[in-house]
Amino acid sequence: MKKQIAWSLGLALLACAMGSQAQEGKKAADKNLALDRFKQLAGEWVGTHKHGDMKHEARVVYKLTSGGSAVVETINPGGDHEMVTVIHPDGDALALTHYCMLGNQPHMKATPKAGDNKVTFEFVKATNLKTDKDMYMRSVAFTFVDKDTLRTEWTLFKDGKESAKSVFELKRKK
Repeated sequence: MKKQIAWSLGLALLACAMGSQAQEGKKAADKNLALDRFKQLAGEWVGTHKHGDMKHEARVVYKLTSGGSAVVETINPGGDHEMVTVIHPDGDALALTHYCMLGNQPHMKATPKAGDNKVTFEFVKATNLKTDKDMYMRSVAFTFVDKDTLRTEWTLFKDGKESAKSVFELKRKK
């Protein structure tokens, strides 16, 4: 009888452990789905960049790095105003660091929801920012219109409040 109880208890514990592992596996898969959306951007994108009243041609390159664990976005590669952004997982969220031509590096986080076509990163902190009155990027929203169309909207802050939007309308270069 004692063996039968021990055996039943062992099976119950094993079932709980397997259920827990399955749940952890699902969470990991959900996290990877968010990064996978950014991984699918790999390649060259062209379109327009509107900042205030100015509008000009834009070129953005996305590439995978670090064994596929991060995505690097390069805006205006090789140009005078080249900027780099790195997107990677951070626990249940995605993290982003934007290496801005302003000389500061805002760090942002997003917690994407499955099925959403928009991922919005919000400011967490910044390096090389002397005061919160300095100009810096406060947020960015990536809208995945379709597999070959992307819209990004960057929000610039100055003097502690929103000062401008910088919008990229991009198509995958084929």
